[in-house]
Amino acid sequence: MGVISGIQTYLFLGLSLVGVGLEVWALVHAARTPARSFEAADKRTKTFWVAILAGAVVVGFLGIPPPLGFSPLPVLFVLLAVVPAGIYLADVRPAVQRYSGRGGGSSRW
Repeated sequence: MGVISGIQTYLFLGLSLVGVGLEVWALVHAARTPARSFEAADKRTKTFWVAILAGAVVVGFLGIPPPLGFSPLPVLFVLLAVVPAGIYLADVRPAVQRYSGRGGGSSRW
């Protein structure tokens, strides 16, 4: 394995692990948030988000490249699996936190 190839492998490994971490974080948050918070925030249902994020975690986990994984999935799938987690964390999470009773809803403005 050449130097460039080794750098690429470990760079993709690091990015894959960060992606899986984001997906797991989003899934855990969605699973712990009350279903009524999603409805109050006028977002898709809790079941929808938990199902989408669970699928993203599975795809992200299966896409971890060697030396830690076996990566049977193409890189494009691994990259696309991060998209729902990003949408959830950037848009849905802040909206539902206002109604979940776990803080983050008070505004100082």
